[in-house]
Amino acid sequence: MTGEHGARQRIDKWLFFARVVKSRSLAAKLAVGGKVRVNRDKIEQAAYQVKVGDVLTITLDRRILVYKILAPGERRGPAPEAQLLYEDMTPKPVPGDQVAEPIQPRRESGAGRPTKK
Repeated sequence: MTGEHGARQRIDKWLFFARVVKSRSLAAKLAVGGKVRVNRDKIEQAAYQVKVGDVLTITLDRRILVYKILAPGERRGPAPEAQLLYEDMTPKPVPGDQVAEPIQPRRESGAGRPTKK
């Protein structure tokens, strides 16, 4: 694929080439699972065709990533090459919105199942 504006590419291939996920099958699972939106529309197929200028909203591991596609991918190259495929539009987290670590359940010492001793 060339860098022309009319070029289209499958969403799972683009996510893989842009190094958003480690494998193309994981990219397909993201798309089928409804974790990817293209221009605010939820997509549910890995074969969805994206083009230059589309804005992707990706939910990945409790994070929301917003990328604008600048070029279709040719191959899965090194990270600096992959970063040329998109513009990161992810909003910066507000310090007050930091998610606290989940509280681990605790029990009193001696409570619970008895030991055989």
